[in-house]
Amino acid sequence: MNYRHAFHAGNFADVLKHAILIDLLAALLTKPAAFCYVDTHAGRGSYDLHGEEAERTREYVDGVQRLLGAANLPPTLDAYVKLVRSFGVDNTGALVRYPGSPMIAGSLMRENDRGILCELHEEEATALRTALRGASRFAIHQRDGYAALNALLPPAQKRGLVLIDPPFESQAGEYVHIQNALENALARWPNAIYAIWYPIKLREVIAPFHRWLCKNTGTSDVLVAELLLHPDNSGLRLNGCGVAIVNPPWQFDRQVREWLPRLTELLTQGRYGASRIDWLKAD
Repeated sequence: MNYRHAFHAGNFADVLKHAILIDLLAALLTKPAAFCYVDTHAGRGSYDLHGEEAERTREYVDGVQRLLGAANLPPTLDAYVKLVRSFGVDNTGALVRYPGSPMIAGSLMRENDRGILCELHEEEATALRTALRGASRFAIHQRDGYAALNALLPPAQKRGLVLIDPPFESQAGEYVHIQNALENALARWPNAIYAIWYPIKLREVIAPFHRWLCKNTGTSDVLVAELLLHPDNSGLRLNGCGVAIVNPPWQFDRQVREWLPRLTELLTQGRYGASRIDWLKAD
């Protein structure tokens, strides 16, 4: 495994992804019926910000740390900061650990909700089991998350959320895996919410995926939220990231618009910072 998320925990991409995750889960929590949360690339669950990997890159400094002392945060960002702080701060108030998506979901889910977590790599899966020891609502599978969507869906719960958050080790080729898995998943569980995280380097690489989402998901309801720190014209660095949401909750675009401009303001590193929340439209 080339990619290890411990180097990137709490960076700007995590902030965007986890703020959206909190809002999606909050929408599911408005109804009493149980739901199922599925995470295809769950990682290790919790990340040591004082560990060797995080200290080597210190990406969290220009990510989550920028929100910690910010005033007048919109409700979603305020909830995100409070949740992250609950996982551990030192005597100065600085974060010592950063929660991955499974830990964030587990903090919000109810006793009757269920989670399916997939992590292919043995070391990460072992750490995930340790982090979630005693959390009986979760089933943890050491297996390929894409294949798991074909094998494990639909769950017993009719409602739910699938988070597809791959490391993009294969770069543009990752979209092929996502498309194949998503097509099968939608056929098995068509009414679930699907949130797909993707990196932004070159816009020309992302455009075909957006077109595919418009034409092949069986719905016109595909929403995209993006955050850019740099122009999307260089394949040599991570210029930004986005989350595509299939079957988003009602008026979810309005919810994200309440906090995305403030997040952009807090995380911008120069004059090229930008963000958008848009419905995808077929050509």
